[in-house]
Amino acid sequence: MAISLKEVDGIAIEAKHKASCHCGAVEFELDLPDGLIDLRRCDCSLCRRRGAIAASIPLSGIKILKGENLLKLYQFNTKTAKHYFCSNCGIYTHHQRRSNPTQYGFNVACLEGINPLKIPNVPTNDGVNHPADRANDGT
Repeated sequence: MAISLKEVDGIAIEAKHKASCHCGAVEFELDLPDGLIDLRRCDCSLCRRRGAIAASIPLSGIKILKGENLLKLYQFNTKTAKHYFCSNCGIYTHHQRRSNPTQYGFNVACLEGINPLKIPNVPTNDGVNHPADRANDGT
């Protein structure tokens, strides 16, 4: 069950919404004309450790305004997904998705004014048994 939202706890999701890491060294702008799309958590080994709620956006929907040189890339397992985080404060900002490489997932907690803990019933994707892995084993 996909969740999409135009507001969180009475705060509107702007069509162009600013976001940042914790220390503010990385700032970015997201094109969110339809609000937050495909809100989810994931239980893969990385996501369950970072605990972030992610939403989806096309690759063209993110613009790094400041601190691009501070973003560090982390990849693991198949090295398909590209996970970015601030090298100064360590906050995960976004990732190019493994299940849909034409999209980024972004950390909803980075959005200005938005508290992701106010979003009820966020579904958890099965990242332990990733659909791409099932496709490779004949199922």
